[in-house]
Amino acid sequence: MNFLPLWRYQNQLIDGAIITLELTVIAALCGLIIGIGGAVALKGRATFLRWLVRGYIELFRNTPSLIQIFIIFFVLPSVGLKLPAFEAAAVALSLYFGAYSVEIIRAGLDSVPRSQIEAGQCLGLSGWQVFRHILLPPALRNAYPAVTSQFVLLLLGTSLASQVAADELFHVAGFIESRTYRSFEVYAVICAVYFAMAMAFKALFALISAAAFRWPRRR
Repeated sequence: MNFLPLWRYQNQLIDGAIITLELTVIAALCGLIIGIGGAVALKGRATFLRWLVRGYIELFRNTPSLIQIFIIFFVLPSVGLKLPAFEAAAVALSLYFGAYSVEIIRAGLDSVPRSQIEAGQCLGLSGWQVFRHILLPPALRNAYPAVTSQFVLLLLGTSLASQVAADELFHVAGFIESRTYRSFEVYAVICAVYFAMAMAFKALFALISAAAFRWPRRR
């Protein structure tokens, strides 16, 4: 084992890690917006909209995310919509993350007992006040662990973007391996970087959880 040949590629590794983080954060934010909108639609009264969201969830949760990236990057240009590799991967991963976020957020909202909502309404609170003070806080706390776990899976899943030549970490690893022929060393380093990023996010999410959800749970 000789890791010294990898040292001269440290800048490429840093750039690849940064692009991986950017792709993860963009996909997570867009996916959460989709998730919130989809969860609200599922709890609404518009039947057609509920069926549309259900179809979207089933489609993206039951097909490989790599195929979704390929369709956006390779197929959409045939209908006049051509996206660069990074943007195509971001769109595909956002839709993938959003499909899971819809169900996670919906489950969080459904976990709040109906009696609590009715109690707020009996106190004369408006619909927004009931949502803001009674429904939202426990729903966020209940959905938070699943959302953060899915975020870590999203971080690791960004490696699929290498298949359309997005310059994220795994794509950089392939470039370095082709130049150094040090397969074990390259992928050992890449594995360590992914592991470090995942653990850092887990620690960050634990701190956020401790700060934001400190009130006692009902026994």
